[in-house]
Amino acid sequence: MSLLQLGVPKGSLQDTTVELFRKAGWKISVSERSYFPTIDDPSIRCSLVRAQEMARYVEDGTLDAGLTGRDWILENDSQIHVVCDLVYSKASFRPTRWVLVVPEDSPVRKPEDLQGKRIATELVNYTKRFFAARNIKVEVEFSWGATEAKAAGGLVDAIVEVTETGSTIRANRLRIVCELFESNPQLIANRQAWQDPWKREKIEQVSILLRGALAAEHKVAIKMNVPQAQLQAVIAMIPSLTAPTVSPLFQTGQLQGVEWYAVESVISEPEVRELIPRLLRQGAVGIIEYPLNKIV
Repeated sequence: MSLLQLGVPKGSLQDTTVELFRKAGWKISVSERSYFPTIDDPSIRCSLVRAQEMARYVEDGTLDAGLTGRDWILENDSQIHVVCDLVYSKASFRPTRWVLVVPEDSPVRKPEDLQGKRIATELVNYTKRFFAARNIKVEVEFSWGATEAKAAGGLVDAIVEVTETGSTIRANRLRIVCELFESNPQLIANRQAWQDPWKREKIEQVSILLRGALAAEHKVAIKMNVPQAQLQAVIAMIPSLTAPTVSPLFQTGQLQGVEWYAVESVISEPEVRELIPRLLRQGAVGIIEYPLNKIV
């Protein structure tokens, strides 16, 4: 049997990735004592790998595919195939920004002002390339953590750090000079694996279902019965991905003297609490709401 070697990101992305795969249709079980999670698909073998190293192992063929951030692909300057973006509203899957940051009272206003200065970051290779491309000579050192504190404490002149809202940066009395790029999780594939028909089909299957699970996030389906006289008014109230599905109920005309219709739609979950009372007032009955795992 052919086998797909799949990298699951260990660390902050791990739990969200496992949950996303569950919604997509795969159950991944992670043990604290093993770096090889089990998955209920005999054609996939999972390995736990740090997101920072994922692109390197996918590039060299140790893994056929994996999930990691765009930032670590850029850091490693990896020659891999990006299958799809995976943007998720949960904290660890939201887009993030890598920014150039200095102390609040620093005279630095643009990257050129850092000529001859020292910068700390976890994204060393990318930062070196960024300044080299602009002919700005700087000293870039690797930061093992607490990067904001190094700038706030005067240990370095600037830092390149990741942020979502900038609140931690402001809390440490730091200031963003400029944004370098935006990062988001991506499904990536080894170029040779992508050329293999079976592996490509399997990776595309994973991509389709993961994106389907993401598309269903914060969406629910609602279903209700509506008398013919109120049908157009109810349909006009319902937001939908395309248009609501409407079908006549069996024998309602003969049994009750009124034609009834089943109306079904997919809508944003926060809209439901406002919509259901309005639908009831408009004559809808038997309203059912149910969660969705995937929209493909």
